[in-house]
Amino acid sequence: MRTVGIDLAAEPSKTAVASVVWEGETARVVDLRLGATDDQLIEAVAGADKCGIDAPFGWPDAFVEFVVAHHRREPSRELELNSRAGRLPLVRRRTDRVVHEVTGIVPLSVSADLIAHVALRCAGLLAQLTITGMDVNRVDGTVVEVYPAAALQRWGLPFRGYKGAVNRANLEELVGRFEEALPGLELGEFRGRCVTSDDAFDAVVAAVIARAAAIGRTGLPGSAARDIAEREGWIHLPDGALSSLI
Repeated sequence: MRTVGIDLAAEPSKTAVASVVWEGETARVVDLRLGATDDQLIEAVAGADKCGIDAPFGWPDAFVEFVVAHHRREPSRELELNSRAGRLPLVRRRTDRVVHEVTGIVPLSVSADLIAHVALRCAGLLAQLTITGMDVNRVDGTVVEVYPAAALQRWGLPFRGYKGAVNRANLEELVGRFEEALPGLELGEFRGRCVTSDDAFDAVVAAVIARAAAIGRTGLPGSAARDIAEREGWIHLPDGALSSLI
């Protein structure tokens, strides 16, 4: 099996993509690059059995309905916007609420945080992949939505404090603990890139989550929430130990 992980950013300069080949008792990183363009991402995904992308796949239903109504000058929700509780359905998807309930982590809001730029790029990428004939259904297609921080928390690993140049020591320690928790992982020549770039490391984590999704080791929405998730997107949370993926 070959999985791909993408740590998507609004611009290529901060975008990382990793490819991992799973064979026997090994998970070998065969490619890891920074500064990936859309063309390079599509090429990587085309050769994968499963791909995990760290970016929102959609917007909250309530937010979409509100924007359309507001655009048409139909203020159907205006009276509900004067409090945080009233605005919450517009800024949190169903999957965001599930992640918060399970992990205690609040994902960045696709409609109210800077990650909106990333989501716009992701929407364009998903559209391009759809044109190629790939199954992109926003829940459990060839490409799935992932959240490295939440996955690390589920695996009992540090999930905060490893981002940025000031936390390089923490990142190096995390990479080592990740290797210990996933026997058979071979970073090879790309290990140095992982310990110096949290973007590169997150791409590897995304590829590992893709493996979990491919073998049925992530949670899926119930039947009642499936229709919503196919519009808003669904974050795949691992439900087993890292070692179980080999």
